[in-house]
Amino acid sequence: MLHVADVELVKEGKPILHDLNIQVGEAEIRSILGVNGTGKSTLAYAIMGLSGYEPTAGRILFEGEDIARLSISERAKRGITLAWQEPARFEGLTVAEYLEVGRRHASHASLGPGECLEKVGLPPTKYLRRAVDGTLSGGERRRIELASVLAMSPKLAILDEPDSGIDALSIENIVDVIRTLSRNGSAVLLITHHEEVAEVADRASSLCGGTILKTGEPTAIARFYRNHCQECPHVNVPLEQETNHA
Repeated sequence: MLHVADVELVKEGKPILHDLNIQVGEAEIRSILGVNGTGKSTLAYAIMGLSGYEPTAGRILFEGEDIARLSISERAKRGITLAWQEPARFEGLTVAEYLEVGRRHASHASLGPGECLEKVGLPPTKYLRRAVDGTLSGGERRRIELASVLAMSPKLAILDEPDSGIDALSIENIVDVIRTLSRNGSAVLLITHHEEVAEVADRASSLCGGTILKTGEPTAIARFYRNHCQECPHVNVPLEQETNHA
């Protein structure tokens, strides 16, 4: 379904990704493990088509089509969605309305708003009528964003897991969401530094210094990551705009 082929991405004269190759099959769960600064979010942004993250070399193929020059909206229409590290706020929109909007654009059969909230550990009776605004905590908005991905049931869900603010309960919820997406026909590209989450995948890869070091069975890759990647001299110094975005 997704084929990232020999992708290179240079920003401000600095190589962020290089010689990067990834394939994700239909309904496959694929995890990418890496510490902060190794290019994880840059990879997610390049696949989704964010401005300023266009590859300087290589190809990004989705269902056989080269999408490297398509806009975010064009990629979304083809069934790709990205859960942001910092979810958006929508003043005047309730959680129920937000989730229903996602369902209208679902690529596969999807769960109802209440079921989606239950999957992410939020009681529907408490949250369906809440506004998607600043009254929600960061953790609540992240869970609602995961619920919206479930409601959309995309062909490909890119989950760029935040580097902080994850507790044991939300890890359990994330794993449940990932498995539900896959059962419903969605492929999942999970970008994370949490071994417990990465191990839910069918295949896993270790990302370091903007390229894939090793790919294989998730528990083996988690062990490699744990033993070799926690203190790594090959991390990228964040660009100014990335620091501001975070």
